[in-house]
Amino acid sequence: MTILAIVSTFLVAVLIAKPTGIYLAAAFNYQSTKLDKVFGPFEKLLYKLGGIKQTNQTWKQYALSAVLANAFMIALVYVVFRVQGVLPLNPSHIPGMDPTLAFNTAISFMTNTNLQHYSGESGLSYLSQMIGIMFMMFAAPGTALAVCIAFVRGLAGKKMGNFYVDLIRSITRVLLPIAFVTGFIFIALGVPQTLEPTVTAKTIEGAEQSIARGPVAAFLSIKELGNNGGGFFGVNSAHPFENPNAVSNTLQILLMLLLPMALPFTYGKMVGNLKQGRVLFVSMAMMFVVMTGITLTAEQQGNPVLNHMGMDHEQGNMEGKEVRFGIGQSALYAVVTTASETGAVNTMHDTLTPSGGMITLSNMLLNTVFGGVGAGFINVIMYAMIAVFLSGLMVGRTPEFLGKKIEGKEMKLIAVTLLIQPLLILGASAIALYTPLGYEAISNSGFHGITQVVYEYTSSAANNGSGFEGLGDATPFWNISTGIVMYVGRFFGLVTMLAVAGSLAAKKLVPETAGTFRTDTTLFGVILIGTIFIVGALTFFPTLVLGPVAEHLTL
Repeated sequence: MTILAIVSTFLVAVLIAKPTGIYLAAAFNYQSTKLDKVFGPFEKLLYKLGGIKQTNQTWKQYALSAVLANAFMIALVYVVFRVQGVLPLNPSHIPGMDPTLAFNTAISFMTNTNLQHYSGESGLSYLSQMIGIMFMMFAAPGTALAVCIAFVRGLAGKKMGNFYVDLIRSITRVLLPIAFVTGFIFIALGVPQTLEPTVTAKTIEGAEQSIARGPVAAFLSIKELGNNGGGFFGVNSAHPFENPNAVSNTLQILLMLLLPMALPFTYGKMVGNLKQGRVLFVSMAMMFVVMTGITLTAEQQGNPVLNHMGMDHEQGNMEGKEVRFGIGQSALYAVVTTASETGAVNTMHDTLTPSGGMITLSNMLLNTVFGGVGAGFINVIMYAMIAVFLSGLMVGRTPEFLGKKIEGKEMKLIAVTLLIQPLLILGASAIALYTPLGYEAISNSGFHGITQVVYEYTSSAANNGSGFEGLGDATPFWNISTGIVMYVGRFFGLVTMLAVAGSLAAKKLVPETAGTFRTDTTLFGVILIGTIFIVGALTFFPTLVLGPVAEHLTL
C-alpha cells in the first residue's frame, strides 16, 4: 500500500509537469498571448507604479538588477524584523529580533533558503510573517525563476529580457494564482487562516495550554510552491495545523515538485528542442527514483542493531516521524524536500537512519535531482555542459551545446561555479568544527555530530533550509556564518551562469555535422547522470564517509 501511494503521487507529478512547463514558456514569451488579457492590465499598473521600462537588458544589467533588488529587499525586511515589537498585528507581543538573528532570517528567506534559527510561532509577529516572510516567499522564487528564464533565453540565442518584468510575471502569472487556489484547498483541509491571537485551552488534566495559530494556509501554499520550506510553526509540516492529514501531505509534495519538474519542458519549448527537455527530465527522474528507493528501504529496515535483536524489524524506524504519515510518506517527503531544495519537513531528519540521512544530504550536495525553482535547473544545465565538454575532449572535438561552441571562457566560469559550493560547505564546516563557537553547538558527538555541522552548511549553500536539528544554531556565530554562506551560495552561481548564457548568446551557430554530439539522446542522458555523480558526488565523498557512512558502519 505504501509503495502504491508513493508511485501514484509521483505519477501525478509527472502528468502535470509537461502542461505546467508549456504554460511557463507561454507566460515568459514576450509576444502577445491569451494570457495578456488576464494578467496584462495588472502588470501594466505595476510597471507604471514602479517606473519599469520594458527594455531588454544585457546579462550584466540583468544580473546587477537581480542582486541589487534582492539586497534592497533584504535590508527592508531586516528593519521590519528588528522593530516588529512596536509594529501592529502583534497580538502575542513578540519583541524585535536579535540583530544577528534578523540578519540571518532576512538573508535566509530572500535567498529561498528559509533556514530558521527561531521557532516560527514565537519568533515573529503576524505582521512580520505576512509582509516580511510571505513577501520574500514570493520574491525569492520569483527572482530565481526570472534568472532561469533569462538563462534559457541566452542559451537559445535570444535577448535576455528584463529582470523586473520577469520578476513581476513570475509572481502574477505563476506563483500568486497557484498559491491563491491551493491556499483555499488547505483551508478546506483544516489548516488555520486567522489573525486571532494564540488561544488558551484547558487540557483533560486541568492544565492550561497555549495553542498558536495565524494565517497559516496562505503561508503554507507559497511555502511549498516556491520551494521555500520555512515553517509557520517550529516543527514545520510535522505540526497538525500545518499538515493535518495524508491529503494535505500529498498536496504539499506535488507543490514542491511542480515547478522543478516543469522547467525541463519549459527549457525544451524555449530552445526549440522538446526532445532534449525530455532527456533532462527523465535523467533527473531516474536519480529521484533511486534516491527515494534507498531512503524508503533504509527507513523501513530501521536500526540494524535493533533488527538483529528482533526488536525493530516490524515497524522500521518510526523515531521522529508522525504516526499519521508513517514511514513511507515521511521518507518520500524527506527526499522530495531536499531534491526540490524546499526544506520543509514532516519528520525530523536528525532521526533518519544513517543511509536515509545521507540521501537527504546528497540531494542538497548535488542540487540537480530536479533542484529548486530555477537555480536547480541552472545547475542541471551546468552539468550538461560539463558532460558535453568531457565528451568532446574524449573524441578530440570542440564541444558544442545547442549549436554553440563551449570554449575556455565558458568552462572557466563553470569551473568557478562548480567549486564555490564545496568551498563554502567544507570551508565553513572546517571552521565550525575547529572553533569552540562552532563545535559547542553539536549535541551528538562522533560521526553524527560531523553530519549535523555539514548538513547545516550544505542546507545553507544549497538554499534548502531544512535542518538536521540537534544543533544549537541560535547563536551569533551560526547566524552570521550561515547567513554569509546562504548569500554567496545563492547569488554567485546565478551571476556566473548568466555570464555563461550571455557569452553563448553572442556566438554564432555552428552547423550540425555527422560529428556533432547530440544532447537529445539516451546516450547523453546516461553521460549526464554519470557526470553528476562522478564530478558532483565524488567532491563530497570523503565528507560522507566521515559522517553517515562511518555512523552506519558502527551500528
